[in-house]
Amino acid sequence: MIKLYDGGVYLLNGKTLTQSEEEVQALTGRAPQKEEARKGTMAYSILKAHNQSDDMSAMRLKFDSLTSHDITYVGIIQTARASGMTEFPIPYVLTNCHNSLCAVGGTINEDDHKFALSAAHKYGGIYVPTNMANIHSYNRETMTGCGRMILGSDSHTRYGALGNMAVGEGGGELAKQLLGRTYDFAYPGVIAIYLDGAPRPGIGPHDVALTIIGNVYKNGYVKNKVMEFVGPGVKNLPIEYRNAVDVMTTETTCWSSIWVTDEETQRYYTVHGRPEAYKKLDPADVTWYDGCVYLDLSTLESTIAMPMHPSNIYTIHELQENAQDILHLVEEAANKQIKGARMDLMSKWHDGGVWCEQGEIAGCSGGTFDNVMAAADILRGKSCGNGAFSLSVYPGSMPAFAALVKNGSISDLVSAGAIIRECFCGPCFGAGDTPANGEFSLRHTTRNFPNREGSKPGEGQMSAVALMDTRSIAATAANGGKITAATDIEVEYRKPVYEFDGGIYAKRVYNGWGKPEPESELKFGPNIKDWPEMPALTDDLLVKVCSYITDPVTTTDELIPSGETSSYRSNPERLSEFALSRRDPQYVSRSKVLRQADRDRRAGKGLSEEIKAVYAALEKAGLKVDPEGTDIGSTIFANMPGDGSAREQAASCQRVMGASANFARQYATKRYRSNCINWGMTPFLVPNPEVFELGDYIFVPGLKKAILEKNDDLTAYAVKPDGTVTAFPCSIGALTDPERQTIVDGCLINYYRNN
Repeated sequence: MIKLYDGGVYLLNGKTLTQSEEEVQALTGRAPQKEEARKGTMAYSILKAHNQSDDMSAMRLKFDSLTSHDITYVGIIQTARASGMTEFPIPYVLTNCHNSLCAVGGTINEDDHKFALSAAHKYGGIYVPTNMANIHSYNRETMTGCGRMILGSDSHTRYGALGNMAVGEGGGELAKQLLGRTYDFAYPGVIAIYLDGAPRPGIGPHDVALTIIGNVYKNGYVKNKVMEFVGPGVKNLPIEYRNAVDVMTTETTCWSSIWVTDEETQRYYTVHGRPEAYKKLDPADVTWYDGCVYLDLSTLESTIAMPMHPSNIYTIHELQENAQDILHLVEEAANKQIKGARMDLMSKWHDGGVWCEQGEIAGCSGGTFDNVMAAADILRGKSCGNGAFSLSVYPGSMPAFAALVKNGSISDLVSAGAIIRECFCGPCFGAGDTPANGEFSLRHTTRNFPNREGSKPGEGQMSAVALMDTRSIAATAANGGKITAATDIEVEYRKPVYEFDGGIYAKRVYNGWGKPEPESELKFGPNIKDWPEMPALTDDLLVKVCSYITDPVTTTDELIPSGETSSYRSNPERLSEFALSRRDPQYVSRSKVLRQADRDRRAGKGLSEEIKAVYAALEKAGLKVDPEGTDIGSTIFANMPGDGSAREQAASCQRVMGASANFARQYATKRYRSNCINWGMTPFLVPNPEVFELGDYIFVPGLKKAILEKNDDLTAYAVKPDGTVTAFPCSIGALTDPERQTIVDGCLINYYRNN
């Protein structure tokens, strides 16, 4: 059973939920003070300890450490270098787990890795070599601590189950920390995730996580808030189980997460040789939450998230009992969203069941020690078969892999026909074990967004991904690919003690924290390029709508594809050629025209006849214009852009391609909006986008002054090709003073150069 409370709740002594102030008084003997009770959350105390301002409503946070992987760290370090950084002021972990197998473009992936190693020497960083660990496994094992905060440039930066608040953000926010600046954020709402009961055998962490996501994502119940896990059910979950649930909180669109800590947490830190990192975390005796999700773990069923979102959930029994209806519904919805190919799911129903061709157990969510152990227990003495179905297992770290080898689990899996892979995040973003065209893949990974299975719809290639818990994937493997709930099989689950071998990291990881070598030279490969110059904002803004997307949500994967483009993320110009390539292939060619128009304007060259006609229409409508002094750019409209990855390239590629703004009804995540701001693009909100369409121009007079003077409600003007001019309201939304100046300066790099 899952229940979402309408309104806030009190939590008493970590156990009793009530919305009645009278009940609070009766049970505690004193009248509740709601504002004081708000301070009783674990989140409040951690945020207060990291806040550099005196105002908790407008926080300025400094983190304890940073982390990035090999499709984000080059751009971040390049940004910080260009802004004046001389050494890393806090520990910065550089992992190599994304581009380690995606061999596109020859040497360029390994060139990035050598750049990172040289940067770790020069600036005093921590370098984790290729395939030693995925980013989040390494940080859990070595960097977390109760009451600490970590900022990462991967959206799944979540370590709340270990008592460590963590935030996934775009690279600009990490660059700020590297420059000694703060992360500025209004105090978030805090939602209690109250766990009760205990899960049945066969119910795993993905069943818990997907159930929560399916019930809170679409209604925005936890959007940009902190999820605080409390309740008596927490003690019934092993620590790696909690970690695997926690990392999936990103898919709810929450801002961060935190859990109560206990003996399980303490044991984790002791096993990993860091007992001092543990301390007890609990909410106060009387704590007020802005909302509550109540979840009875004992009622959960084996669950599957069908294409193309983790919130598209069904129980596996529902799928089995209504297979044709569900497969048809999902297939039709997917094919409305996909352009250039068709997803085939109806053919997966045959021979009395729903069949798949692939199983993947991988990464920070699936590749934990406990999950791989459970898969081994299910498959011991069985076979995946020699048909179309295949199973691959990616342990999260080499210490976990070593422990699994020692206790025989790897042997059990290999004997059953599974393939053991490296510590690699590829199955999460379409760069590892890509299925064949038309195939159906089940994955215990974090996402099943469009194209994350490696598809290229524009070239007629399409497969499908569903998310499912390791246990049900292993049960499916034992049935040769027939989708099977783990609760429907008899298994004796072992519980061996995990032994962490820290010497594996000590022998290979370079830890230069606190020991910068400023005389060391950075090692640049030919694909590593500096950021191009970004123009400052002019008084007025003229943009052309070069993409108009009406989907309910637009993911970062659609704004800049993952997978094969990842290798070009050290080359801003090259990567920008892929902007919106799978969602709107004509965007780049349209936007390039505007980019050149502004370059011509700044060089004193003449304007095109089309742009002259736009200015003539504006003047005819009675507006004062300054054609030679007005920034010309492109823009996109999307109803709700930015769901998914923290990657800054979702915004920076538009900027490099000539964009000056985004228009949206709302932004899916704080991190994507921040990425737009950090790259000098104004994040407009527009209530009635029907007033303009693809190919129209939008003129925003007095934008620079409005931003600086905090006049955030503006009037913009849409100009049709026939010269019709229509005024419409738009707004910018809340901005901090540094964010305002960043937009005016043209990007974060310019802001730091100027300030």
